[in-house]
Amino acid sequence: MPKITEILFDCDNTLVLSEVLAFEACANLANQILEKQGIPDRYTGEQLIVDFVGQNFRGMMVSLQEKFNFALPQDQLEFYVKEEENEVIKNLEAKAQPCVNAMPVLEKLYAEKKYGLAVVSSSALRRVVASVKKVGQDKFFPPNHIFSAATSLERPTTKPDPAIYIHSMKVIGVKPEECVAVEDSKSGALAAIRANIPTIAYVGSYEGEKKQKEIAELLTGLGAKVVMWDWKEFEGLLEKIEQGA
Repeated sequence: MPKITEILFDCDNTLVLSEVLAFEACANLANQILEKQGIPDRYTGEQLIVDFVGQNFRGMMVSLQEKFNFALPQDQLEFYVKEEENEVIKNLEAKAQPCVNAMPVLEKLYAEKKYGLAVVSSSALRRVVASVKKVGQDKFFPPNHIFSAATSLERPTTKPDPAIYIHSMKVIGVKPEECVAVEDSKSGALAAIRANIPTIAYVGSYEGEKKQKEIAELLTGLGAKVVMWDWKEFEGLLEKIEQGA
């Protein structure tokens, strides 16, 4: 197996505990949209996470329109995408925390300089940058190695589309077999796996052992190489992948 030279991290609930904060804002806007469409269904943030975890807001709106059979004019969609971004950033800047035990791992990786480090997210770039800055992780990643499926591509998309991973590798100058991705969701893991990148499934941000086991089975079933229950396991799991696991 070729030498691993780059580690590609998802952001939301992989590096930063941001999903709950983000989906609070998403739910408010989604409910406004449903109300204006005359649709009685309403979402809580937790319900949105169940249905749409790993997707960005634009992707959620596409799925919502399909589910409830309505169509938003493009100008309205763009308005809501920007509103969601602003509201989520407010929440993140006030409350975001790093994922448990992620900081020591990043500190060590950054100090050793053995691997390049990048963030590959579905979320809008402003939101990703706000997240990593809030928790002090921005120092680990070159600004031009923070990638967003919503912002960095000519045509905005969302995971599980592998386009953002393919774009990231092209910009960095690496091949899939020279990378390892760390993902926590079905959409994210599928994006990395479809880009042929060996993937670590991180489940430590999910509540409760039952849910963690459920996600672990799901992501390994999709093709993730190993499961990381806690960031303390990262070094050993990376070594396992390097040895051809």
